[in-house]
Amino acid sequence: MKKMKRKIISAEEAVEKIRDGDIIATSGFTGQCFPQELARALAKRFTETNRPRDLTFVFAAGQGGGRSDIGLDVIAIEGLVKRLIFSHCGLLPGISKLIMENKILAYCLPQGVLSQLFREIAAKRPGLVTHVGLNTFVDPRIEGGKVNEITKKCQEDFVKLINVDGKEYLFYKSIPINVALIRGTTADEKGNISMEKEGNTLENLSIAQAAHNSGGIVIAQVERICKAGTLPSRIVEIPHILVDYVVVAKPENHWQTFAEPYNPAISGEIKVPIELLPEKKLDEKKVIARRALKELRPDYIINLGIGTPEEVAAVAAEENVFEDFTLTVESGLIGGVPLGGVYFGAGVNFDAIVDQPYQFDFYDGGGLDVTILGMAQVDEIGNVNVSKFGGRFVGCGGFINISQNSKKVVFVGTFTAKGLKVEVGDGIIKIVEEGKIKKFVKNVEHITFSGEYAKKLGKEILYITERAVFKLTNKGLMLEEIGPGIDLDKDILKNMEFEPIIPKELKIMDKRIFYEERMNIKDEFSSKFLRRD
Repeated sequence: MKKMKRKIISAEEAVEKIRDGDIIATSGFTGQCFPQELARALAKRFTETNRPRDLTFVFAAGQGGGRSDIGLDVIAIEGLVKRLIFSHCGLLPGISKLIMENKILAYCLPQGVLSQLFREIAAKRPGLVTHVGLNTFVDPRIEGGKVNEITKKCQEDFVKLINVDGKEYLFYKSIPINVALIRGTTADEKGNISMEKEGNTLENLSIAQAAHNSGGIVIAQVERICKAGTLPSRIVEIPHILVDYVVVAKPENHWQTFAEPYNPAISGEIKVPIELLPEKKLDEKKVIARRALKELRPDYIINLGIGTPEEVAAVAAEENVFEDFTLTVESGLIGGVPLGGVYFGAGVNFDAIVDQPYQFDFYDGGGLDVTILGMAQVDEIGNVNVSKFGGRFVGCGGFINISQNSKKVVFVGTFTAKGLKVEVGDGIIKIVEEGKIKKFVKNVEHITFSGEYAKKLGKEILYITERAVFKLTNKGLMLEEIGPGIDLDKDILKNMEFEPIIPKELKIMDKRIFYEERMNIKDEFSSKFLRRD
């Protein structure tokens, strides 16, 4: 009888399996589902032995909490890391520093592309063909996803422009995965892995298949071990045939999120009353969220980005229209209330969870009716930058997939940044102190969203701020609405690097947005006129 391989080993034994130059895929989404025990063991081994060296890390979503002692940032050590293939590093300060100082090679690709690429690698297909990324910094005609000078000098390309039946597409090439570092909740003695306490399933299965079929190894971090045959087969997410080694983590290295050890609402075990969510104070962000809410319709399928877009969910709950539409998150959540900050990617009261690659299949195919996303810079032709600004490289995350494929895109953010102070109330808004940084610029520093490409596709694009609403037209950016109490010249035009198109009749933003009281839009929101045909 064939002897069963010893799969349950220590974290120290596990990272000894990693060799110099290996390509490592890691699971995780912001502050959840990240194998912290394995990452810390790897960093410790390198610090003590100077091995393994020159590793490549591939990860679909950002995996950090904004601190150098948590998430993937613990491996941000020169010599340990040679190359990154990733989508977002905004919460990875150490890794961002290595990138900006040209200490490592860095290729930033769309989050959905990377999550789907693991499936192509698993199936030994040459790569992924998609329209996602065209006319953005990922397009090889612009930067090809190369985000610092050392990478731009490198001859290796991961993205090619191709033509299929007269249409342009991007081809993202497959690479072998030598090591998969994934995470689950429970493993049985055979190595079957469940994820019942995780907030998402992400692309754990795809990563494991990619590593296994590349001839690599799969190392799973879990919270606990159970006897073979006692783990219900219907909750197994990664079968034992894909798992080489299992590591039981210390409790402090296996929190459900980077914010708390465990919350049963995040794993879907309980549902919480939405009315218990605290109401937001009336400030510039709430003004923006209220105006953005007016772009939603009953029955819509919606994606909300991180930051200011998150406020829309809270305002919808206040106005009692939250259950009239369905919110989704690119991590795989469908329905419920998305969470923000280091919880981003998780949610409560959701209807279902799908693996992240399948969520992006839905998004890429036009499944979203509308998305509400942030904006760091906007230029006169409608381009948006959220990936590189102020001397920092943040990355695109799922922004490119979502903004290029949603039927309607609403960008939200304050009109200026750094030091902006406003007073809101009694139906007006007043600029007390202007922000030092202009966000409406002649040319964006980085093209994360292409206005020209959006116009070719016939997309409806809006840009909502606390004092003005713009719309993308064939002739450029048009100012459509202005806030009550706002001076057109002083508060808007003098704080832009270009002059927008100004119609003869400039609308005033709905004054209800600027009162402390709720807008009370339930009746008009639910009217037959607004509902989907």
